[in-house]
Amino acid sequence: MFSSNPELRERGTQLFEQLFGGDAREAVTRDSEGLCPDFIDMTIEWAIGGITARPGLDIVTRELVVIASCVMLGHTVPQLRAHTQAALNAGATREQIIEAILQIKFYAGGAAVRNALVHVKDILNSSVQGPPDL
Repeated sequence: MFSSNPELRERGTQLFEQLFGGDAREAVTRDSEGLCPDFIDMTIEWAIGGITARPGLDIVTRELVVIASCVMLGHTVPQLRAHTQAALNAGATREQIIEAILQIKFYAGGAAVRNALVHVKDILNSSVQGPPDL
């Protein structure tokens, strides 16, 4: 059974909603329904409230690190897309996101980087005015 920390829960909830929007919690809860009812609470308190909300790195940098990590893993397309949108919501630029992905080409491999760019192309192109160029 999950034991809650009210301070981490509050901090995590505020940041989660800022990054992912108010409907995201319900979507994640629905995805894990019947499997692990505590999953979203653990994520919000431990991952968001306990780690992402820490001082030391600004939220844009943290989201760029998560994006690069998703590319490295190669099997986290939903999370890659969610954190790409979260990075934009936090104030990251399209260029910063592309550069964070490109930065790991020689570590993750060309195919992983290309696939990541393809998977987030629609999100990045919708974040700019004028014709898309990705």
